[in-house]
Amino acid sequence: MSTTEFTALLVLATAMSFPPGPNTTLATALAANRGLRRALPFVCSVPIGFGALLCVCALGLGALLLALPLLGWVVKIAGVAYLLWLAWKLTQTAHLAQADAARMNVSFWQGVGLQFMNIKGWMLTLAIIGGWIVGRNHPLARFAIVLPVLLVFTFVSALSYALVGSLLRDWLAGPRGSGARLRWFNRGMAAVLALTAAWMLTV
Repeated sequence: MSTTEFTALLVLATAMSFPPGPNTTLATALAANRGLRRALPFVCSVPIGFGALLCVCALGLGALLLALPLLGWVVKIAGVAYLLWLAWKLTQTAHLAQADAARMNVSFWQGVGLQFMNIKGWMLTLAIIGGWIVGRNHPLARFAIVLPVLLVFTFVSALSYALVGSLLRDWLAGPRGSGARLRWFNRGMAAVLALTAAWMLTV
C-alpha cells in the first residue's frame, strides 16, 4: 500500500469515526448516565462489531445487500427501529439514580449487533473493500493493514465521546441532584438518535 493510499485511509477513518452518529451518541449518553466503567463494554463493542462487519464484507457477503434490495431494507428497518427504541429508553431517564441496567444498559453484544443494523456501516465497509482491497495486489496484506487502522479509530472515537460523557456526569446531575440538566441532555441525545434513524431511511 502506497503512502498516498494509506493517507487516504487515515482521512477516511477519521471522517467516518469522529463525527456524531449512533455509536458516539450512545457512548456519550451511557457514560454520562452510568459512568465510564459501565460504558466500556459498549465502547469495546464498536470496533469489534465494525471489524466483524468488515470481515463479512471482505468475504463477499456484503454484496448480497447490493444484489438483494429487500435484504438491504430489512437491515435498514431493523436499524431504524433499534435506534428509535434506544432513543425512547434515553427519554425515560431523568436522574442518575434511574440510569439502571434495565433502562440505560446497552450490552456488549447489543453494541456489536448495532454495527450490523447500520446500513451506512455496510455501505462504508463495501466502499473500503472496493477501494483498498479487492482487485489490488496482495489483498490479504492490505486487509491486515486496513483492519487494525479501522479498529483503532473506531475504538478511540467511542472512548473519546465516552470520556466527554463521564466528565459531564457531575454537572448533569444538577443542583442538589435535581436531574434537570440530565433530562434535557438525554432528550438531546435521543433527538440525535431519532434524526440518525430518519437519515438512515434516506440512504
